[in-house]
Amino acid sequence: MHNSREQFLITLGIFQSFSILILEVMISNRSLQWVFGLSSLQYLDLSDADLHKATDWLKVTFEHPSLLELHLSACSLEDDPSPISVNSTKSLVVLNLSENNFSSVPMSIFGLHGLVSIDLSGNSLEGPILDYFRNISFLEVLDLSRNSLNSPTPNSLFSLNHLQFLNLSSNEIDQDISKILLSLSRCCLDCLESLDMAHNDLFGHLVDQLGHFKNLAHLSLAGNNISGPIPLSIGELSSLKFFDVSENQLNGTFPLCFGQLESLETLNLGFNLLEGVVSETHFSNLTRLTTLEASQNRLRFEPNSSWIPPFQCRIIKLSQWHLGPKFPRWLKFQKNLSVLDISEAGNSGILPTWLLNLSTQFEYVNLSWNQLTGGISYLNVREIVDLRSNRFTGPLPRVFPTLQYLILSNNLFSGPLFELICNSLREGPMECLAIERNLLSGEIPDCWNHWRGLGYLNLENNNLTGKIPHSLGHLNLLVLNLRNNGMFGELPSTLQLSTSLIILDLSDNHFSGSVPAGIGDKLSKLEILSLRSNNFDGHIPQKICQLQSLRILDLGHNNISGAIPKCFSNLSAMANKGNQNTYMFQWSSISTNNFFCLRALLVLKGRQDVYSTILGLVTSICFSTNRLIGEIPKELGSLVELRSLNVSRNLLIGNIPDEIGNMKLMESLDLSMNQLTGEIPSSFSNLNFLNHFNVSYNNLTGQIPTSTQLQSFGNLSYMGNHLYGPPLTKNRSTNRTPTDVANNGSRSEGSNVNWLYVSIVLGFVMGFSGVVAPLFYIRSWRHAYYRKLDHIGRKLYMSLGYYG
Repeated sequence: MHNSREQFLITLGIFQSFSILILEVMISNRSLQWVFGLSSLQYLDLSDADLHKATDWLKVTFEHPSLLELHLSACSLEDDPSPISVNSTKSLVVLNLSENNFSSVPMSIFGLHGLVSIDLSGNSLEGPILDYFRNISFLEVLDLSRNSLNSPTPNSLFSLNHLQFLNLSSNEIDQDISKILLSLSRCCLDCLESLDMAHNDLFGHLVDQLGHFKNLAHLSLAGNNISGPIPLSIGELSSLKFFDVSENQLNGTFPLCFGQLESLETLNLGFNLLEGVVSETHFSNLTRLTTLEASQNRLRFEPNSSWIPPFQCRIIKLSQWHLGPKFPRWLKFQKNLSVLDISEAGNSGILPTWLLNLSTQFEYVNLSWNQLTGGISYLNVREIVDLRSNRFTGPLPRVFPTLQYLILSNNLFSGPLFELICNSLREGPMECLAIERNLLSGEIPDCWNHWRGLGYLNLENNNLTGKIPHSLGHLNLLVLNLRNNGMFGELPSTLQLSTSLIILDLSDNHFSGSVPAGIGDKLSKLEILSLRSNNFDGHIPQKICQLQSLRILDLGHNNISGAIPKCFSNLSAMANKGNQNTYMFQWSSISTNNFFCLRALLVLKGRQDVYSTILGLVTSICFSTNRLIGEIPKELGSLVELRSLNVSRNLLIGNIPDEIGNMKLMESLDLSMNQLTGEIPSSFSNLNFLNHFNVSYNNLTGQIPTSTQLQSFGNLSYMGNHLYGPPLTKNRSTNRTPTDVANNGSRSEGSNVNWLYVSIVLGFVMGFSGVVAPLFYIRSWRHAYYRKLDHIGRKLYMSLGYYG
């Protein structure tokens, strides 16, 4: 029995899942002490067992006389308040305590002088790296990654003369990289094989000594603040296989010496400030290269037209390089490609047919933000396709059955959705379908039942008609955007089954009927609801007040009547701090990790704008241009996180509530064209962030309160009342000038003619007919306009470092 138990533990790594189950039972019965009777035991792996109650047993484990390797990864181990006394002559060589709950390095480790490998990654280590590592002089492998270490590396770490693998990645180390490299060069210049300090707070420049580590095979410094050029001594690292300095601030050129690195397999220079021209000489000897990532630099690639690369890459990411205008022909020779990103690379012309037939292993293809044209019949890509912002035409392409993300936004695809939605063979869930800003027509087909798993559906800005199909409500979407189509009818009851909805945008259509009350008690996760510019009627349902996550509510430009519910004070996301979100839809695969920011078209501050990267900062309520009656509820004043409130062009009466002045973060407030009376509350002096304000065409009286903001607006914000005081140029505001919205509570046109206004109107009409009107009536102009806006927005987004 003794021999069988010993053999069982030695082979534990082979039968891990079975052994963990048995060992958990043993631990609960406190019967592990027999392990120490195995005098010849050399290897023990209890990874994934729950040992948090076995502290006493662990104290003895370090003392086992013959144990060479001990693996206790993910065992729920925690700090032991009582120190463990360990014999310094211990035989333990390899110790793995990764993925536990240590907040500090167990002091007992430093008595194990024979250790060659220590793995403490994935714990909760805080503060500085302890100075005691000098006691373990034979250490070859040290992994402290994925912790919260936040001090410079101690000098003791640089006295480890046998160190081969050092991993300090994903910490908070704030130190000059040049000092680290110089210190390492003094202790382990000839033995260091792997250095990983990615995702810290390192700064400074890379020094020439980097090229002196002759055995260095793996170097990762990604995700820091390292600046300056890449030293030419890099070309002397003859053993280098992996080089990643992405997401830094490196500048200068792409060094020609990279072409000397014959062993190089992975090269990642992405998201830096490199510039200049790259030629085929840069890759002349890179015969083993399988990963080439250098996106988001200002590089121009100008190989000979007949160039055949010496490598066969699996991953190529050259986003924002200048590769055009002709599509790069050298890609035709990459037969092993699974990931290709040449987005925003200046490519134009018809997409070559050979590209999508190039590899049967394509997982991810990103050709977005180019000027590619032509039709696409079939997308032979298994996971992710991003073709947004090109000029592709024709019907929607057929797709691979396992495709998960299809992004065709901002193109010229036309025709119906039926073939893609109803006749596609699916072997897995499609998670994202984005075909907004195209020329799609016809009805949305009612055959979504085999699209279960779809989380994001965006069909805005097309020519779709008909009603929302019932089967669409069974998908349990996160995002549904049908804005600016020609759809009509009442909202289907099945839409209330999409209980995971976060964003619902049905604005600028012809939907009718009442706003469904079920939206309030069924769609409890809703954060953005826009039903703007439709034909909804009836009252605002009280149950909308149950949407405690709601941040943006837009019911403007409908035929909604009745009073504004007082229960809006229950919208806690607009009333409480700390509810800011980042609206991103993220995808990941084996070789990619990308996201795009969700967009919303909002009418704020008197104009219509697309909000994307800052969408999570916006809180807004808009009820403008309806038939709402009664008073403005004072309860709205409790929504202190609200940034925009628009109730203009209604039939509201009574005084403006003083409580509105409590909304100190308010940036846009429009109460114009109602029948409000009384004075502007003195509490409005507290609204220090106002940059859009309009109370015109009411029955307001009295003096305008004095404040920095209220006096910064012109006469137009106050006209049509009986107000006086700055900023009005006269003692009292001019008599009310009726407007053209009598049906919504405004006044009829006066008899006096102000020829200045007439000339302004005539000038506007001429300008509108010559420039603005074609944007509405000529589709090609409109698409070009939106494409330019998207391009500018994306440039800004990338400059903030959010685009993946």
